[in-house]
Amino acid sequence: MLTVDFSRFPLAPGDRVLDLGCGAGRHAFECYRRGAQVVALDQNGEEIREVAKWFAAMKEAGEAPEGATATAMEGDALRLPFPDESFDVVIISEVMEHIPDDKGVLAEMVRVLRPGGRIAITVPRYGPEKVCWSLSDAYHEVEGGHIRIYKADELLGKIREAGLRPYGSHHAHALHSPYWWLKCAFGVDNDKALPVRAYHKLLVWDIMKKPLATRVAEQALNPLIGKSFVAYATKPHLPAATLTDAS
Repeated sequence: MLTVDFSRFPLAPGDRVLDLGCGAGRHAFECYRRGAQVVALDQNGEEIREVAKWFAAMKEAGEAPEGATATAMEGDALRLPFPDESFDVVIISEVMEHIPDDKGVLAEMVRVLRPGGRIAITVPRYGPEKVCWSLSDAYHEVEGGHIRIYKADELLGKIREAGLRPYGSHHAHALHSPYWWLKCAFGVDNDKALPVRAYHKLLVWDIMKKPLATRVAEQALNPLIGKSFVAYATKPHLPAATLTDAS
């Protein structure tokens, strides 16, 4: 289940891609399939080891084109172990809401992104996320949990302050918002509640089968209750200060 829309965020074979805070690796796997040179980085060693296993399995199964590469590694988003301008593309999906120094993370992403490179940032959307927080303290008051809720304008403002130029945004995963509302209402650790189990089956069916009815429904509902806000930006070829002076 991808949050980044690659029709709005084009990826070319050979692009150097950093999936920052890759988690289980869903975006890294898609980039690998598209022929990119992928680095999947996360601070969770257990998840990184699992991502590395999947990369190896994909290579053995011939799922990645010739020339594509994939590396999984542990690392700190605030101290990326890469030289300046190392990547053509950076993806950070559902990560920034966990990190106290989000401006520091943005600065590191800008540092390792080449001029003209592209960045995709996804975070939980303000409205649906606010409902979750209202229904359950346990949803967010956990170690490593969500520490903030972004409004779209706030996130876009921080992206601009970091020296990036936003060029598009959208919402995603509307069908997942009611699921999390049910989880929060019945208990985030209570997977046995009938409404939660029933809705989970619907989501699994939707992900596996991709029926037209749910695809159309989600597209219609995304602007209203999409669970994620997705923003796309580029790094200018000139420093932000120079651009400001020129204008």
